[in-house]
Parts: sequence; C-alpha cells; structure tokens
Amino acid sequence: MDRTERIAALNDQLRRDHNRGKVVITRGIQALGHQAILEVLAAVAAFSDFTPDNDPYAEHDCAVMNVGDHRIIWKIDYYDPNLNFASDDPANPAVTIRVLTIMLADEY
Repeated sequence: MDRTERIAALNDQLRRDHNRGKVVITRGIQALGHQAILEVLAAVAAFSDFTPDNDPYAEHDCAVMNVGDHRIIWKIDYYDPNLNFASDDPANPAVTIRVLTIMLADEY
C-alpha cells in the first residue's frame, strides 16, 4: 500500500469507526437533534462516492453531501499528537491525530 492509499485507509477508518482520531460536529449539526445527528454520522461513514473531481489527492479527506434536507460538509485534518501543529506524516498514525469535522454547508 502506498502513502496515499494508507492515508485514505486511515481516513476511511476514522469516518466509519471513529477510531484513531476525533470527531467534531458543529453547533449547526448539534441543533438538528439526536436522530438527525445519527443520520448524518451514518451518511458520512457510508460515503464512498470519491472521484477525481471531489477527491483530487485520493486521500478521502473531504466531501460535500446531502443528508435529508441538509447540505453537509465533512473534512479530515491531520495534527501532531499534541494537537498543536500539522502532522509531519499523515500516513503514520503514530505521529498523527486525525480530526473529522462535520458541519452544515452554510457554516463553512
């Protein structure tokens, strides 16, 4: 598995299982209520429609999607283990903490 494939696999794992990182939802997502939050999380976990247009670096790190009546953006960022700086190597989980942020499109 090459570096890009490893990053994509780690990103997919975070989206699906919420493992090896943190998941953050914005106030807008929170305001949708419990059931809608569950639906958004499930939709983000199931997302697989990656194309060269929406995933130009093939890292599976961002998407815009519709969940019900809501336009959702999710993005994965890579930080050092102390969450102070960008990770030196997003392909290496020993030196990277992933943060998945899920927001309403109008919050961006």
